[in-house]
Amino acid sequence: MKNSGRGAFRALSSFNYRVWAAGALVSNIGTWMQRIAQDWLVLTQLTHHDASAVGIVMGLQFAPQLLLLPWTGLAADRFNQRKLLMLTQATMGVLALILGVLTIEGVTRLWHMFVFAFLFGSAAALDAPVRQTFVAELVGDEHLPNAVALNSTSFNAARMIGPALAGLLIAKVGTGWAFLINGISFAGVLISMSLFRASELQPSVRATRAPGGFMEGFRYVWGRADLRAIMIMLFLIGTFGLNFPIFISTMAVKVFHSDAKGFGLLSSIMAVGTISGALLAAGRDKPQFRSLFIGAAIFGIGCTLAALSPGYWWFAGSLVLIGVAALTLTNTTNSMMQLSAEPAMRGRVMALRLAVALGGIPIGAPIVGWVANRFGPRWALGVGAASGFAAAIVAIRVLMQRTESIPENEPRPL
Repeated sequence: MKNSGRGAFRALSSFNYRVWAAGALVSNIGTWMQRIAQDWLVLTQLTHHDASAVGIVMGLQFAPQLLLLPWTGLAADRFNQRKLLMLTQATMGVLALILGVLTIEGVTRLWHMFVFAFLFGSAAALDAPVRQTFVAELVGDEHLPNAVALNSTSFNAARMIGPALAGLLIAKVGTGWAFLINGISFAGVLISMSLFRASELQPSVRATRAPGGFMEGFRYVWGRADLRAIMIMLFLIGTFGLNFPIFISTMAVKVFHSDAKGFGLLSSIMAVGTISGALLAAGRDKPQFRSLFIGAAIFGIGCTLAALSPGYWWFAGSLVLIGVAALTLTNTTNSMMQLSAEPAMRGRVMALRLAVALGGIPIGAPIVGWVANRFGPRWALGVGAASGFAAAIVAIRVLMQRTESIPENEPRPL
């Protein structure tokens, strides 16, 4: 197993990936600025600390992952991924610019946020499976797990920078400017894709146009016990655990009575954990199922500690632990599912993965928001902890079945 610094960054040996990573970092900073601005706007300016409204916005933003599932995976498998990415990235940039102008002009209402959340979610639902499978065209299968981990490192480095910048920006000039900066930041990805060396791309096999393509992908995933278990774990944690906007915003505002800067700082602190988790994944050659068990168990423990935190900095420390666990889970499932899927099926497999991991949020986020309103933010974190422990039980069952299937005279690796 490679654990050296060179090994942890080996995907950067590709020119196309280096250019892609630079553009993505710029865009990711803008994305995190918008996420913080969106939550703060809904919770403190458009409502009176209504966690349910934040949950509804989250639900509308991730609902298209399920609603558009029959088409998003097929699009990723059939069409030119580079052109499709340029279209989706440009669309999200324009939406951010429009929302920024409306907010600066002071005309934004809660229903506007509902509409924009759904539109953003629709573009993102088409973008996500393409963006995740496109990495294989940049670096090939050999460096795919490393590139996935480095993508997460970039995303979470931006998570450390973006929320802090957003908090300062909101406090100084207002929420709308964070949306505008995010809109401009999409130029980073668009410029990077225009600089690719086409001769160095490694296009995947494209799927043929045939009826029942979506159901073929579903049967492919559900027919494999390992992929089915991953899907169940992702549903549990994705639906009830990955509700960080609700957890962090309600704890910051209702429990610790923080201002916008304190709220943004908590999201940045969580990024310390997510970056650590991403770098740990980057040092591994191959993903292993036992990493899923470890990640799920630590996620449950982290949410429990967060729920019991006696003060702001105790809560911040628990977010680091949650971040390590969340990235261990998401990166491992991403690499395992891509590498184990046939190339012509990857788009549909990844669309199903995203639909399960994020498509459950429209169910879970309003529930978690209601729990935060009715019983308090600490109980909402308790729901997240339960999801982690339940996913760990699923992983234990798979690992036990694998161990039992090995003859007694052979070693029993996990």
